[in-house]
Amino acid sequence: MAQPGRLIAVVGPSGVGKDSLIDALVAAQPALVRVRRVITRPRDLGGEDYCAVSSAEFASMAAAGAFCLCWGAHDLRYGIPTSAVAAARDGTSVIANLSRGALAEAKAVFPAVLALNVTAAPETLARRLAARGRETPEAIARRLARSGAPVPGNVPGVTINNDGPLQETVRAALAALSLADAEQG
Repeated sequence: MAQPGRLIAVVGPSGVGKDSLIDALVAAQPALVRVRRVITRPRDLGGEDYCAVSSAEFASMAAAGAFCLCWGAHDLRYGIPTSAVAAARDGTSVIANLSRGALAEAKAVFPAVLALNVTAAPETLARRLAARGRETPEAIARRLARSGAPVPGNVPGVTINNDGPLQETVRAALAALSLADAEQG
């Protein structure tokens, strides 16, 4: 049987650059498999590559066992397909944009979890959120208010800053993943 893989759960506040970092990490580490989330958000809003569904479709999928993890945030529902856990159990490391609030459940579901907590200064977050044009100023303020939420202490992880150029953040993340691999092995 293959050595179990793990979930690399990229967490952090809205606007911190989780999806850009995930794209860059997958490009740098082709064996890493990106998990495509299912979200109750219209398709035309841009950002990450996700499967857009209605609230009714999401509920039906959840009831049918399509998700190994699901949660709600910012008036949306998010789901991680069960195929992600199957891949990790077969030895593949998967990477996903995950809610900090879903980490404890992820730890119970996946053979191993590493939280990659991405941070940035509030000014950076506000600028990025405004630039993507999906939220009103009030919604941005609500997202910024949640930006300092802690990562649960029972999930192994590392924190990296994404205030500078993405390549610096990618280098820091790759170093953190290598260190975690060395400690795990």
